[in-house]
Amino acid sequence: MARPIKATIHMGSLRRNAEKMKRVAGQRSLWAVVKANAYGHGLERAVKAFEAADGLAVIDLFDIERARRAGWDKRILLMQGFFKPEDLKIVQAFDAECVIHNQEGIKVLQSLAPFRDLQVHIKLNSGMNRFGFKPEEEPLVRQTLQAIEGVTVMGVMTHFANACPLYEMDHGVSVANQIKALGAIAERKEGACFANSAAALWLPQVKGDAVRIGISLYGITPDPMVPSRDIDIEPAMTLSSEIIAIQDVNPGDSVGYGSAFTATRPSRIAVVACGFADGYLRLTPAGTPVWINGVLAPVVGRIAMDVMTVDVTDVAEVTVGTPVELWGKHLRVDEVAAACGTIAAELLCCITARVPFVEDNE
Repeated sequence: MARPIKATIHMGSLRRNAEKMKRVAGQRSLWAVVKANAYGHGLERAVKAFEAADGLAVIDLFDIERARRAGWDKRILLMQGFFKPEDLKIVQAFDAECVIHNQEGIKVLQSLAPFRDLQVHIKLNSGMNRFGFKPEEEPLVRQTLQAIEGVTVMGVMTHFANACPLYEMDHGVSVANQIKALGAIAERKEGACFANSAAALWLPQVKGDAVRIGISLYGITPDPMVPSRDIDIEPAMTLSSEIIAIQDVNPGDSVGYGSAFTATRPSRIAVVACGFADGYLRLTPAGTPVWINGVLAPVVGRIAMDVMTVDVTDVAEVTVGTPVELWGKHLRVDEVAAACGTIAAELLCCITARVPFVEDNE
C-alpha cells in the first residue's frame, strides 16, 4: 500500500476563484498567472479550471506548448520574455505573446526580423527594480519596436512591489509612488496591465484594461492580514496524510532528532506520514498547527525526511489511520505559512514529486 500522503486539487474551487476574480476585474481582461506549474496545482488542471480567464501568463517557455496541448486556445503571455533567440520559434509556433524588458531583447528582434505578427508587451520599471524600461523611455521603445517588421506592440505593463493594504501607502515604494513614477502612462485605459491580485482587489485607482491575477486564483489571500475568507476565495489544494504510529511518553521524555521536544506532562505523540522529502518545510517551528478530528494540534520536534510528530494529547479518538490535514479546507495554508514565517506560495510550490496528486470537483 502506498504512503497515505496526498495532495487533493479541488477543481470546483479553482473554477469559482477564477470566476470571482473575473468579476473583480470588471471590464478588464484577466490574465491568469500559471507560473511554477500553476503555483503547484498543475498547469493542465489550471487550463481546465480557468475558462473564465481571457489569457494565461507563464514564465517557462515550454509551458506555452503544455497549455496548448492541454486545450487552451486563448491568449498566452510569456511574462519574463525570451531567454535565447531560438525561444521565439516556440513563441510564434504556438501563437503566444512576449514581454520585452530590455534593450538586448530589442536587438534580438531587430536581428531576426521579419516576423509573422509577433505580439509584444513593453515591461516598465516603476520601482520594483528587477525588469523593465524606465517610464520615460517608453515612447522611444515603442517606436523602435513598431519599426521592426512583423512586430505589434500590444501595450505596457508593470509590477507593483507593495500592493497590499498592510503596506503603508505613503511609505517607500508604495503603489501611489509607483503610479507617480509611471506619470501619464498610469492613466491609460487601453493597452495597459498594471494590477496584480492585491491591486485588483483593493486599489480601484489602478487603471488599465487588463489585470494579472496569480495567488488569489488558488484561494490564497495576497495580504496575510486579510483572511482569504474575507475576500470570498476558496482553498484549492488540501495536503493530507494519516497517523501511522502513536507513542505515549512521560514527562522528561524527548521526541525526534536532536531531542528538540521534551514532554512536560504525560503526552500522546502521533507520527504522521509527511516530511521534508514531501515538501513540508524542515524548519517548521514547534506549535505549527495541523487539523485532526476537528481540532488543531501542534507540531512538536523536528520535521524529518519522511515523518513529522504531533502532540495529540488533547485530541479525542486518535488512532493509527486517523486522517490529518496539513492544510486545506479546514486549516488554510495561509495560517500554516504564517506559523512558519513564510508565505503560502512557498509552501504550495515546495510539494515534491513523490506526493501523489488527485482531483475532486469540490
